[in-house]
Amino acid sequence: MKKALAALIGLLVFTSIDKETKMKLQRAEKVSVQLFEAIEKNNLIVPGKSEKQLNEEVERLALEKFGIQKHWHKKIVRSGENTMSIYTDNPPDRVLQKDDIVFVDYGIITDGWESDYARTYVLGNDSKKIKLKKDVEKAWYETQAWYQKQTKLKASDFFNYVVNKAKEYGYSYGGEIAGHIVGEYPHEQPADPKSFDLDVHPSNHNDMFLRDANGNERHWILEMHFVDKENNIAAYMEQLL
Repeated sequence: MKKALAALIGLLVFTSIDKETKMKLQRAEKVSVQLFEAIEKNNLIVPGKSEKQLNEEVERLALEKFGIQKHWHKKIVRSGENTMSIYTDNPPDRVLQKDDIVFVDYGIITDGWESDYARTYVLGNDSKKIKLKKDVEKAWYETQAWYQKQTKLKASDFFNYVVNKAKEYGYSYGGEIAGHIVGEYPHEQPADPKSFDLDVHPSNHNDMFLRDANGNERHWILEMHFVDKENNIAAYMEQLL
């Protein structure tokens, strides 16, 4: 009886911690959403501006309007052919063009908690770029809906699902990974820094629903990078799974 009661109390404690963690991550993401809305409201993404300049303006906006002083990963603005680059690449600075495609990827820290948020924008009316942007967004939500029905899932199998989703829409998948964990900064790291044990990667055969070493639920980011090789462009979307 005592063991059963202790187990129940332990379960309630973990459930409470999980809910609190999720709320804090959602609050951090809400600030990211507001930042990206402010980017659009202030009309920062315009032709003739370099990626570097736009990045500096977004960083300044984040600081001045939302008090964001820390970012847990490098701040990314990519346009045109640079959108095909993966996270670890550092393509040369490029000036945004008329009818361009652009994505912004920021990992802000709010009250000590991480967010990872990215959106794609299209300048002008190029139908192929508009379709690419809409397709990656539609596919992201379809993938999220599928994931939420699972109770056990290897990260490697989920990566393959995302790759196949890109193919379903007629694109290639451009990312080395398709997601990763987030949490209180700095989030949990794998025992081997070179491993992909906490990423959605083809070499990670761990169950995404496994809890961490402290028994807490892990929270995942889903990132999707659709590449249109024929037109040398890509679209990117990222947020809490």
